Amino acid sequence: MDAFLEDGPKNPLKIQDNTFRDGHQSLLATRMRTEDMIPIAEKMDTVGFWAMEVWGGATFDTMHRFLGEDPFERIRTLKKYIKNTPFSMLLRGQNVVGYRNYADDVARLFVDKSCEAGMDVFRVFDALNDFRNFQTVVERIKANGKHFQGTICYSLTERRMGGDVFNLEYYINKGKEIQEMGADTLCLKDMAGIMAPFDIAKIITALKKVITIPIHLHTHYTSGMASMIYLEAIKAGVDIVDTCLAPFALRTSQPAIEPIVATLYETVRDTGFDLSLLLELGDYMESIAPKYRDYLAKNKMSVIDTGVLAHQVPGGMISNLVTQLTEAKALDRLAEVYKEVAVVRKELGMPPLVTPTSQIVGVQAVLNVLFGRYKMVTNEVKDLAYGLYGKTPVPVDPEVRKKVLKGYKRGETPVTGRAADYLEPELEEDRKKIGDLAKDDYDLLIYALYPTSGEQFLKWKYGLEERPPEVLPKTLEAVQREDEAIAAALEQVRKGM
Repeated sequence: MDAFLEDGPKNPLKIQDNTFRDGHQSLLATRMRTEDMIPIAEKMDTVGFWAMEVWGGATFDTMHRFLGEDPFERIRTLKKYIKNTPFSMLLRGQNVVGYRNYADDVARLFVDKSCEAGMDVFRVFDALNDFRNFQTVVERIKANGKHFQGTICYSLTERRMGGDVFNLEYYINKGKEIQEMGADTLCLKDMAGIMAPFDIAKIITALKKVITIPIHLHTHYTSGMASMIYLEAIKAGVDIVDTCLAPFALRTSQPAIEPIVATLYETVRDTGFDLSLLLELGDYMESIAPKYRDYLAKNKMSVIDTGVLAHQVPGGMISNLVTQLTEAKALDRLAEVYKEVAVVRKELGMPPLVTPTSQIVGVQAVLNVLFGRYKMVTNEVKDLAYGLYGKTPVPVDPEVRKKVLKGYKRGETPVTGRAADYLEPELEEDRKKIGDLAKDDYDLLIYALYPTSGEQFLKWKYGLEERPPEVLPKTLEAVQREDEAIAAALEQVRKGM
C-alpha cells in the first residue's frame, strides 16, 4: 500500500474556497453579483474552509465599473452571513487592486479600510517578486492584527523548473525572505497553471526544511496539470490548497473541491468535509450559472489550453492579446506575438507574467509585431525599464533600456530604490478633485484607485445619474426568455427545411 494511505499521524489538508472570487474571475469575467452569493453564504460558512477568498484581484474594478456595486459593501454584506470563516483577498502589494503602483498614503488607507470592512487574510504578491513592494501594506496588515500571507509568483524560463533564473534555489531564497518579513503563511502562486507536479513536490519538500510557516498552494487548471500538481503537493506535505465548487472550477479556474475531498477520504490528509453538503452547494451554483453564461469562453472545444505548456502565457493574457490583434485586424499574427512575448519578456528582465507585467509585456509584443521592434513604446514599459515597478529578476537588456528611455520624462538613468519612494502622496489632491461626491474614505479610495470609472460609479451610487441597463443584474427569467426565443427560431428553421 502507498505510504501516503497508511495509518499515521493525521494531518488534514486545509482548503481555501475561491468560488466567490477567482472562480468567477477566471471563468466569467468577474461578473458574479453579491445577490447570488448570499443564498448559500451561511451554508458555505459551515463547510470548514480555512478561508474564503471573496475579494481582491479584479473584483474591485469590475464591481464598480460593470456591476454598479460598491466593492467595500460586498465585504460588509457577506460578513453578516459568514461569521466563522475568515475572508481572504488578493492584494497586489503597491499596485493595491489597480494596475499601477500607488503612493504609500493610498496603500495605507486601502488596507486600513479593508480591515475595517471585514477582511482577515491578505495574500500579498508583487509581479516582479520584489518584496520591497510589500513593505507599506504589510506594515498596515500587521498593525491591524490581520493575517499576512506572503506570496511568490511562480514562473519558468524553460519547460521545467531550472535554468539561471527560476530554479529551486530562487524559490527557497524567496521563501526564507518571506518568512523573515513576518509572514503568517507562504503562498506559491502559479497564475498560468504551468507547474510540473514533481517540481512542486521538490519545492515543498525543500521549503519544509528551511521555513516553519504553513505553505499554501495556488494554481489554475489551464494546462490540465492542476489536479496532478495538488496530489503531489499533498503527498509532499503542503498545508493549504485553493479550490472552487465544481461549476466554477476547471478551465482557467482552480481544481474542483469535490474530487479532492473524495480522493483524500480515510487517508491521513482527509479534509473531514461533508461531500453531500458540497454537492448541494454545487447544485445551487449550477442554478444561477445561466445568468453568466455569456461570459464563458466558447471558442474552443477543449476545457484546457495545452498551448500554455509551450508558450506559458496565462489565459487572461491570451484573451487580451486576441482582443488587441482582432481590433487591429491582425489575428492571423498571433503565433508571431507568442514568439515575441518570450523575447520581450527576456529583454525586460524576465518578469513573471501576472498582472500588471503580463499586460505590459503582452501589449509591447503586439506593438513590436505590428509596427517594428520598439518603434512604439508604452508608458508602462518605460516605467518598468526605469525601475518604477521594482527590481526585475534579471537586469533589463541595456540596449533595450537605452532605446525605451530615450527622452523619458523622468530621465534616462534608472532608479534602484523601493519603487514607491519615487511617488508623491496622492490622497489630498484626490480629495480636492472629487470634492463632496466622496462621502467618506471608502468613496475616496474608489476614486483614488479608478478616477474615471470611480467618479462615474459615485454618481450612480448617490443618484446623480441613472445606471445604464448594462450594469443592472440579469435575471434567470430573462435567460429563460432568451432560451425560448432561440428554441422558437430553431423550430422555424427546422420547419422551413
